[in-house]
Amino acid sequence: MLKKSKGGIYKFSIFIIGALLFASACKKDPKVTPIVDPAPPTTGTREELTKDSIFLYAKQTYYWNDALPTYDVFKPRSFTDFEAELKQIKTYKINPTTGKAIDKYSFLDDGGLSAELGGVAGDYGFSANFNNGDRNDLRIRYVNPNSPAESQKVKRGQQIIKINGNTSINGNNVDFLNAAIFGNNPSIAMTLKNLDGTTIDVTVNRGTYSINPVLYSNVYTVGAKKVGYIVFNSFTTNAATKLDEVFGTFSAAGISEVIVDLRYNGGGSVSTAETLTNLIAPVVQNGNVMYTTYWTKTMQDGLATILKNQKFYAEGRDGVRRLYSYFDYDYKPTEDAGNVTRFAKRGAANINKAYFIVTGSTASASELVINNLKPVMDVKLIGSKTYGKPVGFFAITIDQLDMYIPQFETKNSKNEGGYFDGMAVDKTDFDDVSKDFGDPTERLLANALSYADHGAFLAVKPGADRLSSLTPMAKDDLDARLTAVGAAGADQLLGLV
Repeated sequence: MLKKSKGGIYKFSIFIIGALLFASACKKDPKVTPIVDPAPPTTGTREELTKDSIFLYAKQTYYWNDALPTYDVFKPRSFTDFEAELKQIKTYKINPTTGKAIDKYSFLDDGGLSAELGGVAGDYGFSANFNNGDRNDLRIRYVNPNSPAESQKVKRGQQIIKINGNTSINGNNVDFLNAAIFGNNPSIAMTLKNLDGTTIDVTVNRGTYSINPVLYSNVYTVGAKKVGYIVFNSFTTNAATKLDEVFGTFSAAGISEVIVDLRYNGGGSVSTAETLTNLIAPVVQNGNVMYTTYWTKTMQDGLATILKNQKFYAEGRDGVRRLYSYFDYDYKPTEDAGNVTRFAKRGAANINKAYFIVTGSTASASELVINNLKPVMDVKLIGSKTYGKPVGFFAITIDQLDMYIPQFETKNSKNEGGYFDGMAVDKTDFDDVSKDFGDPTERLLANALSYADHGAFLAVKPGADRLSSLTPMAKDDLDARLTAVGAAGADQLLGLV
């Protein structure tokens, strides 16, 4: 997909996880003062030069680059591998609130993430999790439409009682479960127990398919009002048409409130986040500021000269394709630089209240939509605290790697952001994986419908919420694994350990 910049350049939209597209204005012969730092070696092995590049790109584009030491102090070539080096880079900036490293986001990828964000997956097509913290009750939590799992009749809510002949399906066998479900094996054999108690044996082969991020949608009649409900699972770049279809149905039904289920949505394309925001936002907000992007200061000052090495072909104002680099854009947080995004109402739905169903897997672009809407309409959050990712990034290609390190932060029209520890919810309740999407008795959906009906959430269900039994060690381990793949991969991890 191409997007025309104010400077007349057509550029490829950047697929990022909870991040923004590049600033859209072109620089005009900036006067650049190189960053003063001892020059690194110009020769070395392929591995050594890659290690140098990881550090040098971070030194100029990392959002917290002011905390990084010099090349001579850091010694990138001293690390055993690329992952160890990036892990060290993430340790320098400390969150004063928690006393821990603020960066739980940076990661390295082999290029597969870009394809997934583009709407193409190459997996089994399902995810699983322990139901409400019960480490003896592993359930299918969602199945992607048109996926290999769907073709084998795998459905949300089914209990997994055997995998590849192994019946030890519990919290003591997490490494095996993660490898079997989320690893790279060509197939997985499972015995599943249906909600009616019957069992089925299935073998799901890994396959490539087009992602449909809308897992479910419906319109509920609540008293005298109509309430739309959509389960939106990923901000893929092919999602706009699907969203338009769903909200067109909502508009035709005359909904006045909407429930957006983002419980497993780890983010994706920001252009898609803007689409969803504008489908929900009141029309009176047209032209008002939605959010502002604040890039790394080094990039704002035009000093990130290393970005000259990240090149791409794009079409100019005169229709001629030319070679550009990521250095050719203005990263200042201004209107002229293209880093101020404004509301532009999409569709005809007249919505006055939005409920968001969220969990610790809700991140990035999901949180951006919520933060965008909070200042302009009545917003309620139901579930559990979100992951917390107000920063974003684009892929930096280094040899055969794509490196994702935060380069900017976003803030809404009230200059609110900084939710590094996650967004708090208005109503805490658990994700009942034993019930299908759309079941009005499922706890998270039921809370939203209850509030829509009479302005109050459900009472706490006695003994039902076991999430409070999570130990700090389990939470830390979950955060570490989320960090390892980035927020977009949050839906590919077992949520409890």
